[in-house]
Amino acid sequence: MKKIIIAFLILYIIPFGVFAGEPGIPLDRAPVDITDNASLKRGAESFVNYCLTCHGASYMRYNRHRDIDYTNEEILEKLIFTGQKVGDLMESAMRKKDGEEWFGVAPPDLSVIARARGADWLYTYLRAFYRDDATATGWNNLIFDRVAMPHVLYQLQGEQRLIESGDQKKLVVDKPGQLSVADYDKFVGDLVNYLVYLGEPHANARKELGIKVMLFLLAMFVLSYLLKKEYWRDVH
Repeated sequence: MKKIIIAFLILYIIPFGVFAGEPGIPLDRAPVDITDNASLKRGAESFVNYCLTCHGASYMRYNRHRDIDYTNEEILEKLIFTGQKVGDLMESAMRKKDGEEWFGVAPPDLSVIARARGADWLYTYLRAFYRDDATATGWNNLIFDRVAMPHVLYQLQGEQRLIESGDQKKLVVDKPGQLSVADYDKFVGDLVNYLVYLGEPHANARKELGIKVMLFLLAMFVLSYLLKKEYWRDVH
């Protein structure tokens, strides 16, 4: 029994604790809806424009975006800028060695980042960068202290500054960006929604199939029960 409890803690409880925010900093709720193809398309286009340069998504092929209503022509026009083919994997343009030299650590592949970190963590993280001259990049993050990643979306969000009062920490906009706070939150929401989809692109089909299987089993149960009553009617 002890071994079972320890295994449960390692597999289920510990990962969530590791990927939570900094102590005392709650995570914001991410607006995730992987049935919203319009949101997923906006997120996909944001991903290839702002993330794919450094981070790969090597478990995903470009042609899988047909599942969210892209045509092959739209994939080539809106998602592929490096001469790759529609059937190719979404690999980063940055070499691992270059990433290690520039950032001290190679940028991770983002194929399953939403499954590892959680949508709420990503949503909060991408909105929690602030200026910090003490770091190598000039940026820091409220829920990932001294993160190696610079704030690549700062032109959209603007620059935030950290204000500490006792144990309380909050961020305020020091220099506005191209987007308002609400519009930037929506931008990040679409991007995180896409990252969730990226972690399991067949999730909608799986759920739809699961519903059909359950309905089939329910129908078979009713038929089996009626058949059982018919067989046993003369016995009783």
